[in-house]
Amino acid sequence: MKEIFIDLKERSYKIQIDRGILFEIGKKLQEIGNYNKVVIITDKNVGSFYLKDLEETLLKENYLVYSVEIEAGEKSKNLNEAEKIYNKLVEFKITRGDLIITLGGGVVGDLGGFVASTFLRGIDFIQVPTSLLSQIDSSIGGKVAVDLASGKNMVGSFYQPKAVFIDPNLLNTLPTLYLHDGLGEAIKCSCIRDKNLFELFEKIKDDKEILERSEDIIEACCMVKKKVVENDEFDKGERMILNFGHTIGHSIEKNYHYETYTHGQCVSIGMCKITKASEKLGITEEGSFEKIKKVLEKFSLPTDDVLDKKIILDGISTDKKNFGTKINLIVLNKIGDGKILKIDSSDLEKYI
Repeated sequence: MKEIFIDLKERSYKIQIDRGILFEIGKKLQEIGNYNKVVIITDKNVGSFYLKDLEETLLKENYLVYSVEIEAGEKSKNLNEAEKIYNKLVEFKITRGDLIITLGGGVVGDLGGFVASTFLRGIDFIQVPTSLLSQIDSSIGGKVAVDLASGKNMVGSFYQPKAVFIDPNLLNTLPTLYLHDGLGEAIKCSCIRDKNLFELFEKIKDDKEILERSEDIIEACCMVKKKVVENDEFDKGERMILNFGHTIGHSIEKNYHYETYTHGQCVSIGMCKITKASEKLGITEEGSFEKIKKVLEKFSLPTDDVLDKKIILDGISTDKKNFGTKINLIVLNKIGDGKILKIDSSDLEKYI
């Protein structure tokens, strides 16, 4: 088992990465807190594979177990869906001494974490991420949120889980599209902080090898996020480095109503667009764009889109990374070395 300690003082917790850990969660809860009732929040796709297994490991340890299943996909990550879950928690008579477990990908983790952070002004929750994207990114660091019609993750908070249990075996049932979706974020991690991981992606031949090396990839990405989150828990400085590819990517997602591309695909496009531009501007080491593009294309990730610049710029205007007339962009000095670049919003077009 690989174990990573996220040191946030009284909000500290462990990430445990182990094949088969899903079936040990009931026992592991006893090390975390004295809970009576446990509510599992999942989506219908993940639930069909793993909800029964998680329920059984909890029932074996005599927990009272309830479950809420939502429709899969980004369209479920909203305040209306959150209210439905709140009403279920009231129906189950959940108290501040009980526990929520989010079993699923980024949507389930973000929505379930947001519900946990706000119901009764906050109850404990644990992340059990089932997609590669959620295992390496969204389940770690305490960002929980829902979307508004005006943009993604516009209503949310910072609320750390009590633990994160990552079972790489769960990736075996992940559709290829969503395995590659997670690789978009994993390659992002390598670009900003881990040249060795990027070189590993250059060497890996196919999806089979990705699954074989999944524990190492997950651990490397979690270590990148650990260091950044510990230095900047509330996303005011260094943590923004994790947004490489996201400023453009979020705008593309929004303009396609979260239907045409997955999140990781949009991040892939965003990384390529900004690196191609920053290389031309002399900010990024020459040849970086082509290397990144080659790795992304190997895993069937898109590297460009036909949206007009003005449309992308309009989408960026509501981005959370804006500060008045300034915007923080994440660019690379070179692969493995990212930085935050604060520019005037009027200069943004140069970077798209």
